[in-house]
Order: sequence, then structure tokens, then C-alpha cells
Amino acid sequence: MDAVVLDDLIRRARQRDSAAFETLVEIYSPRLYGYFYRLTGRREDAEDLLQEAFVRVVRMISRYEHDNRFDAWLFRIATNLVRDRVRRQRRSADAGASGARQDEPGILEEVADNEVDRPDDVLETTEQVDRLQWALKQLPEAEREVILLRHFSQMSFREVAEAMGTPLGTALARAHRGLAKLRRLMNEDAA
Repeated sequence: MDAVVLDDLIRRARQRDSAAFETLVEIYSPRLYGYFYRLTGRREDAEDLLQEAFVRVVRMISRYEHDNRFDAWLFRIATNLVRDRVRRQRRSADAGASGARQDEPGILEEVADNEVDRPDDVLETTEQVDRLQWALKQLPEAEREVILLRHFSQMSFREVAEAMGTPLGTALARAHRGLAKLRRLMNEDAA
């Protein structure tokens, strides 16, 4: 997005211009939804988190200091929401009152719908998506977050580092380690 247009949108959003908020939602919803979906594996959770993220943006936009890092700020909110949800789910499970039913897929377990022409292609694509979802699930949380932010949310490593609240070198190292593990896991699983 053009920096001048984004500056104007943020300025207007800070003044509570609903049209500016609508435009920000329209622009950032697809990327945020994809990020949430890949982390949770559930459309319902992704939709809930997307709504929560924009509610927080509305509440916190007046405190945002615009320094051309809006993407990083937004994805930091998103990452924190996912972490909070995972913590709540763990506490719930530890208390013996798990909120998830046994027959519902958990985090990173639902396969995305694919539009492919031939049945063999559908099966192959589904298997590849299953393998990728499984391999992502095996990664440590920090490495998985870096990979999802970088590759599925199309953020620069600098933006990823800012979103995660880590130094750039840490984000780069996590990405390198995570991708190496992901390649190894994908190759082992395919064999």
C-alpha cells in the first residue's frame, strides 16, 4: 500500500472516521484472516480472532504512533490474540474443562478447501496440505509464528521482528531454523 494513502487512512482513523476504519479492514482482513487460519486451523476461530483484532485496533488506534510500521503493529496485536487464546485453551484443558470437543479439529489440523480439477490432483493437494499442516505443528511456537508471518502474511523480516517484539537477528535465526526443520520434516514424512 502506498505510504501516503496509509498515512491518510491512519490519520483519519485516529479521528474516528468510520470510512477509514472500513478501508483498513478491507485492506488487511485477507492477510490477517490467512494468518489466523493457518495458526488455528479453524475458520470459526480465524473469524473470531479477526473481529477481535479489529476491535482492538479501533480501541487502540489513538495510542498508535504512526512511524510507517502499521503492519508490524497490527500483526503484533494479532499474534498476542492468538497467544492469549492458546493460553486460555491450555488452562481450560488443564482444568479438565476443555472447550474443544473431541471430534473437532484442533490448532493447525483442518485442511483448507482446494479447487482442483481432477480427483488425483485433489488427493495429492490434500496430502501435501496435510503434510505441511502436520510439519508446521511440529515446530516450536516461535519458529512457527515467524514462518507464518513471513511467508503467509507477506511481512518483511523487520516487520516480523517488530510484530513479535524481538530483534531482527532473532527473527531471522528463528526463520532459518524453522525452515530447515520444516524441510526435514516434510522430506521425512514424504519418504
